Amino acid sequence: MNHSISHTQGGNAPARSNKARRRNLIAAAALTAAALLVAGCAPTGESAGDDKTVLTVYGWKGGEAEPANVEQINSAFEKANPDITLKYEFIPSAAYPQRVQSELLAGNTADVLMTDSAKVQDWGSSGYLEDLSSQQWVAGVRDDIKPFIENDGTTYALPMEVIGISLFANNTLLKEAGIEKIPATWPEFETALQKAKDAGITPLSLPNKGGWTGSSVLNAIAATLVYQDNPSFDADFVEGKASFSSWESSMQQMMDLQTKGFVDFKNELGVDEWSTGISDFQAGKSAFYVQGAWNQSTFTKAGVDDSFIPWPATDKDDSNANLFVGTMFSINAKSEVKTAAEKYVEFWSESENASLYLEAENAVSPFTDGDSPSSSASESFVAAVDAGRYRILPSNTWFDAAGEKTLQGQIQALWLGQQSIDQTVKNLDEKLKPAQ
Repeated sequence: MNHSISHTQGGNAPARSNKARRRNLIAAAALTAAALLVAGCAPTGESAGDDKTVLTVYGWKGGEAEPANVEQINSAFEKANPDITLKYEFIPSAAYPQRVQSELLAGNTADVLMTDSAKVQDWGSSGYLEDLSSQQWVAGVRDDIKPFIENDGTTYALPMEVIGISLFANNTLLKEAGIEKIPATWPEFETALQKAKDAGITPLSLPNKGGWTGSSVLNAIAATLVYQDNPSFDADFVEGKASFSSWESSMQQMMDLQTKGFVDFKNELGVDEWSTGISDFQAGKSAFYVQGAWNQSTFTKAGVDDSFIPWPATDKDDSNANLFVGTMFSINAKSEVKTAAEKYVEFWSESENASLYLEAENAVSPFTDGDSPSSSASESFVAAVDAGRYRILPSNTWFDAAGEKTLQGQIQALWLGQQSIDQTVKNLDEKLKPAQ
């Protein structure tokens, strides 16, 4: 269920000094190099022995827990390219960064690497990734996605998906509570929450042990209350022209959920968002729930009748969808089979192939002419995106890995009553302010 290593269930490790980080990377690289030598592993672009090109690919999708149709797409690639033998290795997200970083430092890793916006900035600027700017598919990427796949104007990755983080509704429980319509406005949402509560149903679950859900709720609300009036907030904030004071109404709407008795924030801080939280909603323990759209496949397989919708933040049925640029594919700059690697990456850019992944992920295509699968569960969310009503989390600017952790901590402190909305705004302005 992870889409960006910097935005995942594991959170982010505490910052270390550059010297300590360097020592660890060198040590890890040495161990990796030794292991490769003992195992007799060949460098990238090894021969299959039958004149076929061997292409190695790493990814944190395609495992047993989240297959995401990766195996089917890879099989189709090999069928379309009989001269290439594909070796795809699934690496759990928790182990992926250190494993790949150490191999990059040692100069021997896979030909194609699954990346995200944070890795594009880090590995691209370090010279580890191939320049893909001249690839034909680049022109088809949505303009507002391009900054996430670039570093200093150079394209280093193919975007695979744009994925929603928003509100799930359990349709079965809503019907039990006498709610006949999925809420599309804030008044309708409040009414639905109250009816669920009156019916003895937990209205809303926001498990927030790691801080991820609190940050996600605020971003889902702000997608409408902040970005409809100021779609350039992120760029303005980075340039010192905007303040989180414009987020006060979003924070207030979030805090009103507790004031009105729809959720107990302190209790939610004790519930893990990546295990108990997901299984509880799947088991029908709450009417509404905030998580990523990638969970839709799991809920559908479990027989949950649900809807995935934009957070209904205003009095009008015009709320914005909250989106996150998820997984990407990049090419190792030291790959010896770059032609084969380029073919693989391009294969994922083609709608007929990518649609299998998007369908499994319940995601939106990052390409202007790409097909975005829509099910009955996600039709209103996809409709908002198709209508241009969406905001993309700025994981390439103030909401990078460190910024996300800062926001998570500030929201947890707000939920605990340790600080006011005004203090939270002040802290965010100070702590997220870009270094001059």
